[in-house]
Amino acid sequence: MADISLTIVILTYNEEQHIGRAISCFSSLPCRIIVVDSLSKDNTCQLAESKGAEVVKNPFISQAQQFQWAMDNCEIKTDWILRLDADETIDGELCDNIKSFISSDGYGYNGAIFLRKHIFLGKWVKHGGRYPLPMLRLYRRGKAHIEQRWMDEHIVLDEGSSIVLRGDFSDNNLNSVTWFIDKHNKYATREMIDIMLKRLFPDADTKITENSNFSIRFKRFLKQSIYMKLPYFIRPLFYFCFRYFLQLGFLDGARGLAYHFMQAFWYRALVDLKCLEVDKLWDDCSNDEQRLKVLENISGYSLVGVK
Repeated sequence: MADISLTIVILTYNEEQHIGRAISCFSSLPCRIIVVDSLSKDNTCQLAESKGAEVVKNPFISQAQQFQWAMDNCEIKTDWILRLDADETIDGELCDNIKSFISSDGYGYNGAIFLRKHIFLGKWVKHGGRYPLPMLRLYRRGKAHIEQRWMDEHIVLDEGSSIVLRGDFSDNNLNSVTWFIDKHNKYATREMIDIMLKRLFPDADTKITENSNFSIRFKRFLKQSIYMKLPYFIRPLFYFCFRYFLQLGFLDGARGLAYHFMQAFWYRALVDLKCLEVDKLWDDCSNDEQRLKVLENISGYSLVGVK
């Protein structure tokens, strides 16, 4: 079978439960697979190499910076690039559609959107606005970039348009609830950084271009123009009620209630709490340099050169 001009980039850190599954999804696609590992302490790298993937290592800062590091350092020369998280999977239908899309030079498009569904404790979360989640994951090299945000980053088309490719695209993490909580605590810190940096540098460009999917642009608009203008702790309560009742999240049953509560309310309340903590510390600061230093100390991340 002739190769198609495709490179798949998978970011990993301690993903031995998932990496073999993720790589195996592409067994019918003769493509290049690069695993960018954040210095895993388990067998992620060995398993990836045993599945035929190339493994490169780079210390982790954020998903966006790690993916950009791959673009800058892995000598990717294929016409098409696909980003996948290690705990995500695609089925045979989507794989066939990817192959057809690339073989047909993208049907004239520069990007392809996958419709992701979320699996929580083995249950598909179908409601509460969680399906379908359109994500641009496949794009023509040189025609898109990844937003350099600490959280909620998107691949953004710089020119041309995108098409939806059908097939199963799932986020199905097999780790424990304790791991889920720890992950979202770390996510909350990075989202807090985004929010507070936006206050320090309000002119920073965080807009999704008009080449991107309307749903993605609309969600970003709602978040920036409505959600972020609501008071602390009111907004996560509002968001949970919106998802659970108006978007029918209650139809997802007991595990759905747990997921919507944790992801829509608890996580976002945690973000607000971290923002409130920084607010109090900023009261004693007289300039932005001091505020940035406080943000570094609280988050544990280096923000040198951030604007």
